[in-house]
Amino acid sequence: MNQFVKEKVTPISLTAFIILADQFVKAVIVRLKPETGLIKDIFDNGFIWIYHVRNKAIAFSMGENLPEILKPVIFVIVPILVLCFLMFYYFKSNDFTWIQRWAAAGIIGGGVGNIIDRIFRPDGVVDYISVNIYGLFGMQRWPTFNIADSSVVICCILLMITMFIIPKKIDDKPPVNNEKSVYKKSAAVNETSVDIKSAAVNETSVDVKSAVVDDTPASGEDVVNEDPADEQKA
Repeated sequence: MNQFVKEKVTPISLTAFIILADQFVKAVIVRLKPETGLIKDIFDNGFIWIYHVRNKAIAFSMGENLPEILKPVIFVIVPILVLCFLMFYYFKSNDFTWIQRWAAAGIIGGGVGNIIDRIFRPDGVVDYISVNIYGLFGMQRWPTFNIADSSVVICCILLMITMFIIPKKIDDKPPVNNEKSVYKKSAAVNETSVDIKSAAVNETSVDVKSAVVDDTPASGEDVVNEDPADEQKA
């Protein structure tokens, strides 16, 4: 039970933290500026803005031009099904490493945070972080995002790194431990073989000595002299 809590339940604390932090900041943003628009220029140089916008699409405003009839299915129902499957696999599977469990928990937290907005905020998801990327990718500013978006993206990248990049590096390393293991096993087998041969030699030596002892007359017995010359003298 303690192992289950440590491996599978504890990382869910990250899920709860992201949901609470995301919803708290969104509530503060809406309270500070109910209408959309600039709230604060963080460094007074246009690099990072706290800018209230509403997003009726998915992360980074993707899918904004989809037909209205499809948006509830794609933006609410499908993400809920994906999160339910991820939660089920998270608790059912033992294949996750500890860092993969924390990454999965971060993805779940970010997903739930935005789904809450899509269900309970008719005007759309509250986004508020705007970053100037100075024309990179043909955009002056990156699409406005929030804590939930950041959590999903960062944790997805972390999960992919641990699944595809790190295992490959481990596989490329020479199997030092395996060679040591084979060497130890070989040494143990050789030592056992030597012990068996030594025992066999000792046993053979004992058998030979025993045979020699059996053929030797006892010390208390007289040796019979059968010399014919002695018989004629008698």
